[in-house]
Amino acid sequence: MTARPPLQTVSTGLVVAIVGFFSSFPIVLQGLAGVGANPAQAASGLMFAALSMGLTGMVLSLCTKAPASVAWSTPGAALLAVSAMPEDGFGGAVAGFIMAGALTVIAAWWRPLSRLTASIPSPIAQAMLAGVLFSLCLRPFQALAEIPYLALPILLTWFIIGQISRPFAVPAAVIAGALVVTVNAGFDIPAPETLIAAPVWVTPVFSLEALTNIALPLFIVTMATQNVPGLAVLRAYGYQPRPAPLVTGVGLASVLSAPFGSPATCLAAITAAMCANEESHPDPTQRYWSAVMGGLFYCLLGLFAGVIAGFAALAPTLVLGTVAGVALLGVFAGSALAALEEPDCRQAAAVTFLITASGITILGLSAAVWGLVIGGLMQAITLRLRRRA
Repeated sequence: MTARPPLQTVSTGLVVAIVGFFSSFPIVLQGLAGVGANPAQAASGLMFAALSMGLTGMVLSLCTKAPASVAWSTPGAALLAVSAMPEDGFGGAVAGFIMAGALTVIAAWWRPLSRLTASIPSPIAQAMLAGVLFSLCLRPFQALAEIPYLALPILLTWFIIGQISRPFAVPAAVIAGALVVTVNAGFDIPAPETLIAAPVWVTPVFSLEALTNIALPLFIVTMATQNVPGLAVLRAYGYQPRPAPLVTGVGLASVLSAPFGSPATCLAAITAAMCANEESHPDPTQRYWSAVMGGLFYCLLGLFAGVIAGFAALAPTLVLGTVAGVALLGVFAGSALAALEEPDCRQAAAVTFLITASGITILGLSAAVWGLVIGGLMQAITLRLRRRA
């Protein structure tokens, strides 16, 4: 076994970090702002989200000798972006982050909870995710109508680069967005006060609202759309690590990083495939180094999260929304397809999608919760009636 990473895995790790970080950091920032984070808290949250996924990916990959790539929960961040701000402010959201991580650890080892999570029909969970993403994916086209001179270069860059190399389409759109912001500001970009973001401790405020509106939806969407597919990707490439330690690792990382503003750490699917395929390294036993190096580069990027978040704060809201929206279009398309693909689940999935997309709040519960509950009940009743017939 090689004691140091082969050069090919170093380059793969760098690509993984660039794609993983720059494809979704605007979504993380919007999610944190959506639940009440101020600019310093958002910068801290972005930094610790990157450090959490970087360190966790390195540890899990080195321990299992499998390319266990780790990510922040992009669908979870999107959920936060459209959630109502907790009554207790960002402290309430942080409490939700901690509880979601704790539920992940419990689900890894306690079968009743893992079975309950697995019992949620996949089309219903995907419909909830599609409903969460719907309003975010509309923003690029709203921006195209309101600020076409800023939005159009981003959309064109995303589309053109996507025809050449799909993984680099969103990072290219981020670069286009940065250029648009710079030109729009007359090239008058203030120098950052510090290169490395300062950690900001946020005291969690636990409440029933934090559990129902933040923790449970964040736990469900992260398990269904990140952790379960992440394990499936590893199996598809012939790796058979025990699921419980991997899920426990990302759950503990979520709990530990949450007080500094990080929303959720999870197993990756897309970047795991980048690390696990033959382009990572010809020898499957050496591919774990790609995930290790990806984690190292994530940590390096995370140290400069303050500069990145500060620059993003200069962008008009719709510009940041445009970048976030194009980053989520692929996820939205996949989740919508998975939600409506099965005829037996189509009606319940459609109801779940529409309720979630409506943004309603009833009895203090968010639209995502109501969408999941009502759609799940509809599907259960439909299946029972069909069995009786």
